[in-house]
Amino acid sequence: MSSLVQVYGKNGSETPEPVKAQVTGSIPSWLQGTLLRNGPGLFSVGNSKYNHWFDGMSLIHSFTFINGEVTYRSKFLKSDTYKRNVTADRIVVSEFGTMIYPDPCKNIFSRAFTHLSNVIPDFTDNNLINIIRYGQDYYASSEVNYMNQIDPATLETVGRINYRNHIALNLATAHPHYDDEGNTYNMGTAIMGFGRPKYVIFKVPADASDKEHNKPALRKVQQICSIPCRSTLSPSYYHSFGMTENYIVFVEQPFKLDILRLATAYFRGVNWGSCLKYDKNDTTLFHVINRKTGKAVSTRFYGDAFVVFHHINAYEDNGHVVFDLITYKDSSLYEMFYIQNMRQSADNLIKDKTFSPPICKRFVLPLNVQRDSPRRTNLVTLKDTTAQAVVQEDGSVYCQPDTLFEGLELPGFNYNFNTKSYRYFYGSRVELSPHPSQIAKFDILTRKHTQWQQENCFPSEPVFVASPGAVEEDDGVILSSVISPDPKISPFMLVLNAKTMEEIARASIPASVHMDLHGYFIPH
Repeated sequence: MSSLVQVYGKNGSETPEPVKAQVTGSIPSWLQGTLLRNGPGLFSVGNSKYNHWFDGMSLIHSFTFINGEVTYRSKFLKSDTYKRNVTADRIVVSEFGTMIYPDPCKNIFSRAFTHLSNVIPDFTDNNLINIIRYGQDYYASSEVNYMNQIDPATLETVGRINYRNHIALNLATAHPHYDDEGNTYNMGTAIMGFGRPKYVIFKVPADASDKEHNKPALRKVQQICSIPCRSTLSPSYYHSFGMTENYIVFVEQPFKLDILRLATAYFRGVNWGSCLKYDKNDTTLFHVINRKTGKAVSTRFYGDAFVVFHHINAYEDNGHVVFDLITYKDSSLYEMFYIQNMRQSADNLIKDKTFSPPICKRFVLPLNVQRDSPRRTNLVTLKDTTAQAVVQEDGSVYCQPDTLFEGLELPGFNYNFNTKSYRYFYGSRVELSPHPSQIAKFDILTRKHTQWQQENCFPSEPVFVASPGAVEEDDGVILSSVISPDPKISPFMLVLNAKTMEEIARASIPASVHMDLHGYFIPH
């Protein structure tokens, strides 16, 4: 199992100038563009080490496809966090899984100031989760109020931006949605300094960038609505949300951030990650908000407790909102990625039953619930699902999902079908441990899956790129960067036929490549 720590936990290195990959097979001539990817790449500085894989400093890499050839480059995100850590030659900025205390050699005044400034945490700007677009600006993003703008061609860090200078929130997701016009929709949480905690849904118009005057797209941000948190001191944690043609779907799960624990974590000697708590006896609330008017559907939809990180897709069908997501029965996934836990073997995880496998589930919410709708009756009338929505005596609607597939994470699909009825999604196949070893394609209609795998190889999140003028949903390619602890297998960019899941090309990279999280494909 040391191979997994080799794959995940070793320090990455930069390849600042583009290097040419060696292509075997044939990359389609129409595939022209740059795949930007982000993830943790530096896990120790000097003699200090991070505790958690999600704490590692961001290493951004790009794969550029031009005329059947591929070039690769990578650079560390030059965030304030990175610069401060490298200058000090040790970790000096706290991350969610690693709390840092001042050097005891510092004088008492500077120590007191450091302690005081941690009463309300000023979060790190180590934006390691995704690359997102606002207008024509590209940002490395995590889930805090800071983002760092990057140049997608050179991967240089352009500069830091603070959401709070444009909209009142402390946290925001790294998984926005984009509509057909290029507008960006996202969600964030206001927890400190903005009154009662609330969730905020906002939109950034497609034309918001002003490159000429160097003004950020966020200056044109529009708040769509805010939703009060059901529990004032424990807002729900969320990593993504759903969007249909007319609605935003927000899952308020019982996986919560304890604000009092967060504010006192530094003094109690615990990390911020320990302030997330899962209440298995609570319910999950489903909020449906009209994204044009900002008005919420008045029906109270709820379900059993679960944990969700990734939504897959959502759409409207004959008076229902249908949304697919990947659920867990508890919050153990976050625990699994502590570096010490990643040293365990898959056998131990199964024996200890510590790994709760991801399960893809479909929920269906009927929009036409009336005061006189029959009680204790399933209101879902769609024929292609077993999902139920039953009106309770108090008029609320209890929703039970249809299980689609077990053992898949990091989902992707043909984004041209975002907000629309769709048939296929792709993802990293995770069966016995949270570490992906295959890429799977799932057919929602037949409920069957096909997959690609290679011994001792670990693929990253699959990215679907549609063929030009494609009519069929799965007409395109899947891109995934693959790494292996086997020194004989150099890292490679894999290109699969998205219909058959057969390999059509691979581009071997003559450089070090790290395991990443999420990314963005920019067509040329």
